[in-house]
Amino acid sequence: MKHQHVLLAVAVLGFAALSLVLAGNPALEAASVQAQAEDREPGVITVTGDADVRVPPDQVVLTLGVETQHRDLLVAKTQNDEAVRALIALAEEYEVPARHVQTEFIHVNPVYEDEYAKRLDLAAYRVQKTVVITLGDVSRFEDLLSDTLLAGASHVHNVEFRTTELRQHRDAARALAIQAAREKAEALTGELGLHVGEPRSIREEYSGWYSWYNSWWGYRSGGGMSQNVVQQVGSSSYEPDSAVAPGQIAVNARVSVTFDIAP
Repeated sequence: MKHQHVLLAVAVLGFAALSLVLAGNPALEAASVQAQAEDREPGVITVTGDADVRVPPDQVVLTLGVETQHRDLLVAKTQNDEAVRALIALAEEYEVPARHVQTEFIHVNPVYEDEYAKRLDLAAYRVQKTVVITLGDVSRFEDLLSDTLLAGASHVHNVEFRTTELRQHRDAARALAIQAAREKAEALTGELGLHVGEPRSIREEYSGWYSWYNSWWGYRSGGGMSQNVVQQVGSSSYEPDSAVAPGQIAVNARVSVTFDIAP
């Protein structure tokens, strides 16, 4: 117990001596206060910025389905093959390069008269194939679509308008998203009489593009988004008597930025 009292007395005397040193030395006292201030985290604000760059498409991807049925499996397959060959030949007539024509889906299955009956009576065999054609001349899209239906396509699974300058427009969307984030931070801090300082971190949360909807054999999906900056780039051109207006596609970006708050 006596030993503990001695240690406590030494600690008290040491603290008192340190206090006297600080009190007698203004430079040391100021340095101590500055160190305490630096330990405190300065105020920050984290905001997100969204931007869309809308551009006219210069490419269209047409996804077609060919479906045939027959009680004879070989006949069903032969009919399907003939329709697919007709679509490939049609693409050549529209000067579509061979690398932009491909088959992506092949499925063969039996079809029964009544699938819920105890006895399954075979009605036919179903053969399905998917053909994807990428057309570089958007103005010819409607004619190509009509001709593919005459050539043997039984389903139009997807029509997707694209831009071949995606990288350029995506960079522009990112720049606009960062600008939107700063403007949002300035608006929020301005309401409190504060100012935006230097950025601390920048993180890209999303960058992409979207057009129309996707639809496949028995499945369909679509999506939307919100933004606070929209920029139009160019205009979409189409024939006045056309039944299809490609419009514009949206290349979008979203960023999250953390700024210091300055008084």
